[in-house]
Order: sequence, then structure tokens, then C-alpha cells
Amino acid sequence: MPDNPLIAIVDDDEAVRTATASLLRSFGYRTHVFASATEFLASGMDRQAACLITDVRMPGMDGMELQQVLIAQNCTIPILFMSAYSSDTVRQRVLAAGAVCLLEKPFDSEVIVRHLRDALKPPAAPSD
Repeated sequence: MPDNPLIAIVDDDEAVRTATASLLRSFGYRTHVFASATEFLASGMDRQAACLITDVRMPGMDGMELQQVLIAQNCTIPILFMSAYSSDTVRQRVLAAGAVCLLEKPFDSEVIVRHLRDALKPPAAPSD
């Protein structure tokens, strides 16, 4: 994995997209932003990005539907969810489907970077 992995950010709120991308770039990550889940899927970035950060609630295809599409396509990109309207049900659903975390907006910059670093760690080698 490159020293500055590419992070895809999907959020319908332009201010959140811009702020999140700026924050991650300040930590050395490359970013590519998308206004919708369908825009992200159409870009082919699901096979290029090292990690996906997506909002849960968006018009059209929401983040949970995006996660299901990626699973159906056997895409194993790590996903960090963010939401201003999280619930235990949503948290359990996305985590059960393999998400790294669900961050509640607004979130602390150190929290998202810590989760992102964990998501980008190579898988541990199986022990004998």
C-alpha cells in the first residue's frame, strides 16, 4: 500500500466532503470526493481507493445500500460510516456487514484518523 493511500469520501453535503477531504490531506492521505453513492460506483474508484468514508443518509442510494452493493460485487474496501442521525440499529447493521466504524457527526479529527489508520493496517498473518 502506498505511503499516502487514496481515500474515497461520499457525502451529499458539500461542506462535509470538503472538510473531510481537507482534514485527511493534512494527515498525508490522498482523497477523491463524490456527491453520491452512484457517482462513486460509476467512477470505478471502489477498486482503486484504499478505504471508503461514506455518509449513512443520502438521497438516492444511501450508505448502507452502497455497502450492500460493494459486498455483492465482492469488493472488500474498508468502510467508515459517518452520520448525524445514527442509531443503535444502524450501527449494528453496518458493523455486522463489516464496516470499520460508525462515527457520529461532528466527530473529532483524531478519532477519524485513528479509525482510518486501523482500517488501512494490513491483515494479520494467520498464526500456526
